[in-house]
Amino acid sequence: MGQKDANTFEGRIESLITPTMEAMGYEMVCIRLQGSGGGRVLQVMAERQDREGMTVEDCATISRDVSAVLDVEDPIKGAYNLEVSSPGLDRPLVRQKDFERFAGFEAKIETHELLNGRRHFRGRLLGLAGDKVRITLDDGEWQVPFPGIRSAKLIMNDELLTAPGK
Repeated sequence: MGQKDANTFEGRIESLITPTMEAMGYEMVCIRLQGSGGGRVLQVMAERQDREGMTVEDCATISRDVSAVLDVEDPIKGAYNLEVSSPGLDRPLVRQKDFERFAGFEAKIETHELLNGRRHFRGRLLGLAGDKVRITLDDGEWQVPFPGIRSAKLIMNDELLTAPGK
């Protein structure tokens, strides 16, 4: 979860391309290398720093400049495809600041291990308490340790669709 450890493969790639993206006015949301052999895909999810919607031109600009950095640094051996996209409305929540930014919206969280007998949480985000994500469910408020989160994403609903500038 969150920003990748610089010692991991994805963390090294993220540390290579994030400065370029930030200088261009974009923010890294997440990065994933999927597949194997010649069918590998490096997926880069980004958003604009000004919180305006991402356009096809934004994705093309990021793709062009990030490709140039990756061509020079060559961190990925062999063939792969670069895919640049926006996080979309049912966006993944990967950084601690995402849980603060989207407080008040519905989300789904899955943990690596059981937390008081459960691994799946669906409810309204309440922000952070230290390194714990606060979420309210039907049975009350839970605090989920950020490092223990396997995946989290917003639930697309009318409230999210009409929210300005998220």
